Amino acid sequence: MTMDQKKMFKQMIDFQKTTFDNSFNAMTTLQEQGEKMTGAFLDQAQWLPSEGKKVINDWIQAYKTGRESFKKTVEDNFSKVEEFFAENETAKK
Repeated sequence: MTMDQKKMFKQMIDFQKTTFDNSFNAMTTLQEQGEKMTGAFLDQAQWLPSEGKKVINDWIQAYKTGRESFKKTVEDNFSKVEEFFAENETAKK
């Protein structure tokens, strides 16, 4: 692989990571707003039994956990790709 190809792949990976980070942050902001709205609704919904409120809160927590797990998996894989290119660069020298 030539130096220009390595540079191009590195730029592509950096662009994809930046795009992912920006998209993920925007999605997180929207989800947090939805969570706040749901919280306000639950606080005012006196007719909703506590078991129902617990189910909704558990669902919100599961969503957060899944979101963070997804982010960690993507970041780990970006790190692996970056390590791969770094190892190839080191091996060639």
